[in-house]
Amino acid sequence: MERRKTEYENLLWDLDGTLTDPAVGITTAAQLALRRSGVEVEDRSELCKFIGPPLMDSFRDFYGFTDEEAARACGYFREYYNVKGLFENVMYEGIDLLLDRLAAAGYKLYVATSKPEPIARQVLEHFDLARRFLFIGADTTEHLRPTKAAVIEYVLERCGLADRRARTAMVGDRKHDVIGARAAGIDSIGVLYGYGSEEEMRECGATVTVRDVRSLCRLLLADE
Repeated sequence: MERRKTEYENLLWDLDGTLTDPAVGITTAAQLALRRSGVEVEDRSELCKFIGPPLMDSFRDFYGFTDEEAARACGYFREYYNVKGLFENVMYEGIDLLLDRLAAAGYKLYVATSKPEPIARQVLEHFDLARRFLFIGADTTEHLRPTKAAVIEYVLERCGLADRRARTAMVGDRKHDVIGARAAGIDSIGVLYGYGSEEEMRECGATVTVRDVRSLCRLLLADE
């Protein structure tokens, strides 16, 4: 019988870079959006920095776009990503089994992603992951939850976890997950198999970090 190893009861999960590796779809969409905006980036690996942060922030922070330019670029991005790019994606090996084991051990599992909710649901259903979560929390199509902190708070409120913060942790691979968790008053588990570095996790104050899915399993389950 599976047993919990931590005091946590509730685990919120980031999607990109934590449950699945979306590199091909996101970098291709970003490359095309930048090209249509007059910026040429030949090496798509340079665009992995788009994985994780809210999309508007990426265009503004990385390329100095104004709000209007960033919004237009987001539209270009989604023309490709929402049709094809979201399926250019790979589930991290062992994630589905880990989620099943965590649920068997009594953890309650939720998604907290900055992707728009319909797209997040499509990706999760594509990999047969949606059914493994009690709730899928995401941004809206109108982008009314533009930060990870806003998404996390939305999940906590909608799922009755606002008074269970001490028993709740956010699992994610980027600083936005950690900073959002801290703003919401919950712990964070930084995973290093995604797109954030150990230095990034340390600098933003992750509660704990793990190197791979197996290490995450050992952290959370008593029989590992």
